[in-house]
Amino acid sequence: MEKIDINANKSEAARCLKCRNARCSAACPVHTDIPALMSLYLQGKKDEAAAILLRNNPMAAISSRVCDWSRVCLSRCILNARQSPVNWHSVEAEMAGDAIFRMKIRPGAATGKSVGIIGAGPAGISAAIWLREAGHDVVIYDIYERPGGVLRYGIPEFRLDRKFIDRYEVILVEAGVAFRGSTIVGKDITLRELREKHDAVLIAAGAGIPRKLDVPGEEDANVIYALDYLKDPSAYNLGRNVIVIGGGNVTMDACRTAVRQGCDTTVYYRKSFENMPANAIEVELAREEGVRFALFEVPVGFNEGRAVMRKCENVLKPDGRVSTKMLEGTDHEVEFDTMLVAISANVDFDIFGEDKPALNRYGWPETDDSQQTSLKDVFIAGDFILGPATVVDAVASAKKAVAGILNFLAPTT
Repeated sequence: MEKIDINANKSEAARCLKCRNARCSAACPVHTDIPALMSLYLQGKKDEAAAILLRNNPMAAISSRVCDWSRVCLSRCILNARQSPVNWHSVEAEMAGDAIFRMKIRPGAATGKSVGIIGAGPAGISAAIWLREAGHDVVIYDIYERPGGVLRYGIPEFRLDRKFIDRYEVILVEAGVAFRGSTIVGKDITLRELREKHDAVLIAAGAGIPRKLDVPGEEDANVIYALDYLKDPSAYNLGRNVIVIGGGNVTMDACRTAVRQGCDTTVYYRKSFENMPANAIEVELAREEGVRFALFEVPVGFNEGRAVMRKCENVLKPDGRVSTKMLEGTDHEVEFDTMLVAISANVDFDIFGEDKPALNRYGWPETDDSQQTSLKDVFIAGDFILGPATVVDAVASAKKAVAGILNFLAPTT
């Protein structure tokens, strides 16, 4: 588990230049006012700073620990010019990690309006907190038995201590948020029924449907989807030789978990380390823990329990994007006991049932700037509008949707 070094955090805060136009804050999806919070922290006003932090980002205790700050706040620090960016995320983890165990949500004056939220992940939890503070009744519907979504049923405990997720569950209960777990919207209850029960509905369900490889032989019993595996790794006997397909954060969680189960684990990815969407720090930790990497290789089929891999190369497109070109004549077989597939995920559009919203040209729900769909009382947030994304991105989208819901439910004069 993590160890917070308070003395190191004080040194980091003292190095912060308190930039007037802070690039770190601009890069943050929720635009946390980092210079102001650093100043309060150095003045010994940590509780005051934490209160401001959590009002802006209720999930700060989580995002500071699992988000890819190397791509946002850390990478935008002006001190990168000296190769010594300030570790704001560590200070944030200290402040928020302590404060959420004292955090109390004060519901606003009752409005008589209710909001149904589908999904109890980062977006759903954040939205529930803000909507209760506005005085609305809130009910969360979730496929899992307990709140947390991917935080509880996807991110391994060695990366995120369950005490934080458990605390958010308590915060919701104390705030008066009702939770309906083990409920599949579209099966156990329909969106239409939720729209009849509530004045507004927010769809904040995560991307929980694993994307398939779509290659011959994928139905092999030893091919498992990493999202399923990470829900309960102890339920799987992976054998000794495990290969993981992908290059994102789910890939890193899966391979690092498999190593902890005593497996010889190799990640196969179709591009380079630099092209991996995973947090670079997680990749480095995986390598330190003994995970091997085979780059520029992709599975194209199976042959009697062996994966047929094909070599690849990067191709730079005119628009600057990097695509993958498979190289004919390079097929070779790789033995495995278990293959974990972690190439991405999709959201479940069955949630909409008969109440179909208008879709954009990409096949996703069409929304306005407040993330309101063509179903006027239905809003979306998180993976349903972003695709698989980070915790802080989910919080940012929830904030925008909540603003839209509050406007939608505001009394007319």
